[in-house]
Amino acid sequence: MAWQDIITFEAGKRAGKPCIRGLRITVYDILEYLAGGMSPEDIVADFPELELTDIRAALAYAADRERRLAGSAA
Repeated sequence: MAWQDIITFEAGKRAGKPCIRGLRITVYDILEYLAGGMSPEDIVADFPELELTDIRAALAYAADRERRLAGSAA
């Protein structure tokens, strides 16, 4: 699974932030839920339009972004 298959960017949706499959749920929303103590299963239960694969894609996107940012700071 590549995050590029799941994470979408649309200028008119959520100010162009990375979203899950064109939904109005952003990667940042997912990360905040996880940081707040929700499990991936909790998130999917609260947002039935999401799948566990979407949660993993959000994490993969965040890891890739962090890797790119750390690489550019060197």
